[in-house]
Amino acid sequence: MSRDNYLNKQARLLTERQIDRRQFIMGALAAGVALPAAFSMADKAMAMTPNKGGKFRIGLAHGSTTDSLDPGTYENDFSTGTGFARGNFLTEVDESGKLVPELAESYDSKDAQTWVFKLRKGVEFHNGKTMDADDVIASINYHRGEDSKSAAKGVLSGVTDIKKDGDDVIFTLDAPNADFPYLISDYHLLILPAADGKIDPNGKVATGAYVLEEFDPGVRVTLKRNPNYWKEGKAHFDEVEILSIIDVTARQNALMNGDVDVITRVDPKTVALISRNPAIKILETSGTAHYTFPMRLDVDPFGNYDLRMALKLSIKRQELVDKILLGHGSLGNDVPVSPSMPYYAALEQREFDPEKAAEHYKKSGHSGTIQLSASDAAFAGAVDAAQLIAASAKEAGIDIEVVREPTDGYWSNVWNKKGWCACYWSGRPTIDWMYASAYVADTEWNDTAWRDTDAAKKFNELTKAAKAELDEAKRAEMYKETQVLLRDDGGAIVPLFNNYIMGHSDKVQHGENVAANWDLDGLRATERWWFAS
Repeated sequence: MSRDNYLNKQARLLTERQIDRRQFIMGALAAGVALPAAFSMADKAMAMTPNKGGKFRIGLAHGSTTDSLDPGTYENDFSTGTGFARGNFLTEVDESGKLVPELAESYDSKDAQTWVFKLRKGVEFHNGKTMDADDVIASINYHRGEDSKSAAKGVLSGVTDIKKDGDDVIFTLDAPNADFPYLISDYHLLILPAADGKIDPNGKVATGAYVLEEFDPGVRVTLKRNPNYWKEGKAHFDEVEILSIIDVTARQNALMNGDVDVITRVDPKTVALISRNPAIKILETSGTAHYTFPMRLDVDPFGNYDLRMALKLSIKRQELVDKILLGHGSLGNDVPVSPSMPYYAALEQREFDPEKAAEHYKKSGHSGTIQLSASDAAFAGAVDAAQLIAASAKEAGIDIEVVREPTDGYWSNVWNKKGWCACYWSGRPTIDWMYASAYVADTEWNDTAWRDTDAAKKFNELTKAAKAELDEAKRAEMYKETQVLLRDDGGAIVPLFNNYIMGHSDKVQHGENVAANWDLDGLRATERWWFAS
């Protein structure tokens, strides 16, 4: 074994408390490490050793009084973060972005169409009931069917049958899908206890790291550590409190004043200022998160192709990156696919073109004001971004009225209802999952209502065919065409890919890797992080 491998192994043993600090230092000295370096290595390893205890207080940038415990309704970090704290899923995306089994011990398929998930044994719900295949089947079926209003309905649209075989749950799909294990980790698909083949979607009981005590929608959640949690080396806090603090100034003040231990969505304009506080650390991750301005095709005048194209061409995207993100992100190209994702197609970047925008606008036949709804409930700077869009559109002769919407109720009263608004998406690890969440015809969260144009129909056909195609080259070509269709005909304006910017107390510790699929380590900070001793 090389010296580096030996030292890494010893550091892991120290972190896991299988050896003590003295044993580590003696081993390092025997391996030829100088004494000062050995002390430094020991201190670094011990800093990564999770400590138990404390109350972890989280200030989130989202939350609404319409939030509920029903996992089919999760639509922002407040409810979703609560779900991750109190429950588990068949699979999960780990800290490094890799998909791993969670409540499933393993998963396998010979043809990518029939998937077998072997369940872990001995996992208990908070009420003491042992989780079994019936619970899993009932939990998944809740989101399926013609009458389902779940936001995960589209994600599961390819599932034709679910059955059990002992401890195994077997999914049959309408076509092969190599990404299905990713889809089944969707944050709506929380596994809950079943009775007579049904779950109580609003019940408090689940299998997670923390037991739910109080749920005040859009205000506050309190939880206590599950003493019988099945994951070893996880769930280090005694208590968790999740607070909805939508106003960015109030949220940052709460961190600066020590009222919370961590916050999400630090305003890019104040990163440098907050960084000067020695008791606060800034944590920034980048991945698939993006800001959008969806235009609903079923609301006039956005069903008009030329009007949609005029608006897409009337935006100064680099200006938004510079003034809204202050460099903490990158340009978007009207597709929800980032360069970090498989099958990303490097299409020609759409630029601000007021002349072409004016041509399309004239061709659309529209006249008068176009309303754009925005609120910082969507993302920090959403109202400012909308005003920048209005200013650049004016150069193309397009009159946009920015409607400043209330923060509370934004996700239930504005998004997915009004014709044009500001929105954010955390993105998904795979292109098929992202499409299934927000773009295929039968998902509840198709927030552009892009379903009935010829391009939309072709998109849906290609998406279905691509996920069943096992030839990588052919699959890549199909997904490239879907991105072209979305970019040129779809209702989503995607001008920005944003970094997650979080702030936390220097008492808060986390692993070397921090997941970038959501804020707060994939919204699993409650399970993965800890306080320094």
